[in-house]
Amino acid sequence: MLIRVNANKSRASVPTKLTALVGEDSLWHQFKYKRGTEVFGEAEPAAYVYQVSEGAIRTYKLLSDGRRQIGAFHLPGDIFGLENGDVYRFTADAIIETTVWLARRESVFSGLTEISAAATLKVVNKSLEHVENHLLLLGRQTSLEKTASFLLEMDRRLEQPAMMILPMSRRDIADYLGITLETVSRAMSTLRDEGVLSFVGQTQREIILLDRPKLAQLVR
Repeated sequence: MLIRVNANKSRASVPTKLTALVGEDSLWHQFKYKRGTEVFGEAEPAAYVYQVSEGAIRTYKLLSDGRRQIGAFHLPGDIFGLENGDVYRFTADAIIETTVWLARRESVFSGLTEISAAATLKVVNKSLEHVENHLLLLGRQTSLEKTASFLLEMDRRLEQPAMMILPMSRRDIADYLGITLETVSRAMSTLRDEGVLSFVGQTQREIILLDRPKLAQLVR
């Protein structure tokens, strides 16, 4: 289920990153998606570009054997759905209740100004950097290294909060790291037992990193 919040051209209310891409005069829409609601599907026409306002989005592919490979998690401020082809390469859905801004894709690629071209290149470069980091993560030899790398990535993207609140489940983490749910749980328990982190609450999505240097050492 999605709820249309508003459509606006006001400079005060539109997202700045997306404004830099498509211009201040574009018509903006804001939609709210319930948890698990699909934003767009793989191979659907790539008609819109999105920016997360609140919540979190996952993009993924379903493999031929039925497994799911998550390619990215998009957090507030992140732009997604920017394709160089005519269709989306991944499926995107809301991990939790999520609000996004969206604008028509044609606004990005038609009449690019020097400013918007630079902004587009910056977004593309950031996406490429994320792909490279994800490939490096998947290439790590042990599940503990992969889990430590994931936690460091989330800690960096959330700007090292006192308590890291993960919107994604351990199943999501497993499908992102290319390992099993049980393996993720064992790795998390090992990090807890070694004094690297502690959990708050029953869901264990609220994490306090007690020893960031030790976590980074595991990755190196």
